Amino acid sequence: MARTTPPRPLDITAIFPELREHSSTATRLHPRPGTPTVTDSSVGGPLLWPADEAWPVCDDAGAHEPYNLTTPAALRRTREILATAGAREPLLDGDFLSAEERAELDAADALELDDLIEDPIPLVPVAQLYRQDIPDYAGPDGTDLLQVLWCPVDHSDRHYSPRVFLYWRDSSTVGPLLAAPPCPPVISDMYLPIPCVVHPEQVREHQYADLLPDGLRERLDEWDDDEDDSRPHYQTDLSLAPGWKVGGYANWSLTDPYPMDCGTCGTTMTLIFTVDSGDWNGMNCSWRPSEENPTASPDTVGVQIGRGYSLYTFRCPESFDHPPATAMQ
Repeated sequence: MARTTPPRPLDITAIFPELREHSSTATRLHPRPGTPTVTDSSVGGPLLWPADEAWPVCDDAGAHEPYNLTTPAALRRTREILATAGAREPLLDGDFLSAEERAELDAADALELDDLIEDPIPLVPVAQLYRQDIPDYAGPDGTDLLQVLWCPVDHSDRHYSPRVFLYWRDSSTVGPLLAAPPCPPVISDMYLPIPCVVHPEQVREHQYADLLPDGLRERLDEWDDDEDDSRPHYQTDLSLAPGWKVGGYANWSLTDPYPMDCGTCGTTMTLIFTVDSGDWNGMNCSWRPSEENPTASPDTVGVQIGRGYSLYTFRCPESFDHPPATAMQ
């Protein structure tokens, strides 16, 4: 089933025509649990990975932080237990979990895993995006596939978020496939995506207000400060789409904007990929897809960034070979 963003409550460019010069498209991915294959665009799904190419690891042990640690098997079992409990009628004693289920979850919480972050950690697939599916795909000439992976623990040098790695390839040149990537022995319980199919949808965004020219920003702030609570607001309704997306703009509401410059050449970087803690922001969010039940949970992937934030990955426009940078907001 397709996912469709409702039309914006009003055309903000009719009021501020200058915003057309500070506009871009973005592709909302709308990930939903499913069974993607290596030939599909996906979130948390299997990757089209050559058998003769070593699976990458993160050897940045000095930056690994021991927060919310678990194992992939324990987290999957926890999700299974909670899903089963949530789908059934309450137990006779009114408890959400049975004694056996609670004991199993307690045992998972008691795992001693801190020492494992001292070793190299195999990366976890985050997304696989084929050019043919993603209108806002960006990659080197001759490539048609972007693969996003991350180290699934917090990194102290990345504001306590995962370290992201980007790989581009020409899918037509991939021969025999890696049968199964190595499983990391330890992960954060916030950084293992549920395998999801995606429902790409291109939308129009406008730049974050504080990054607009001063005169335009001041007029927009004055308009946005109107006391009519029934009117849509620029930041929440008219500028930046929430959720997992490719391209578009970042929302800097956590820290205010700061420079995202390439560590190799100093060029100002551009947003390429966004991981979000939800596909929309609560029951009354105007960006919730029209097909969704208003009571549905926006957490469709099982990933949480910080206290419910987003993780923005930026690329250097001068060279796809330059390392990406991230910002948690």
